[in-house]
Amino acid sequence: MSNKVLISNQQKTVKVPSGLRILIRRSCNAVLEFEKFPEPAEISVTFVDNAEIQKLNSQYRSKDMPTDVLSFPLGEGGVYDHNQDTGAALLGDIVISMERAMEQAELYGHPLQREVAFLTVHSMLHLLGYDHEVGGLEAVKMREKEEAVLIQLGLPRTVSYTADQL
Repeated sequence: MSNKVLISNQQKTVKVPSGLRILIRRSCNAVLEFEKFPEPAEISVTFVDNAEIQKLNSQYRSKDMPTDVLSFPLGEGGVYDHNQDTGAALLGDIVISMERAMEQAELYGHPLQREVAFLTVHSMLHLLGYDHEVGGLEAVKMREKEEAVLIQLGLPRTVSYTADQL
């Protein structure tokens, strides 16, 4: 059985480019392959606008501001519930602000597709237990994994990151 990536669009602010859903599926699969995830997995990805992601960010992280992406892991310590029908491991939910993704793509001078792929890869690593917010080596490891997966996808970083972005 293969991985299942459920994608829904709950915003009307940014037109979702054709092929973006395929790129998201490829990004999820690339992370799972890179991390040698041992079983089929199920992931939910939802597109929202800045207002909706701000509500979620406030509700779940006590940060009353929009952000680019939120990850809601369902597993802990590598232990996941499984879909009763398919047997797939339920990794969790990824919520992407398409509005913020568009703003960041313009800011960094790359296509929206590259930004959404980065946000997806970043969130997939969170769903698998990585956490850059602790800083230090953990943050550097996560950045390196993001970059390695994006290079595999043919979407390398066009500018290098600095320590303050970790």
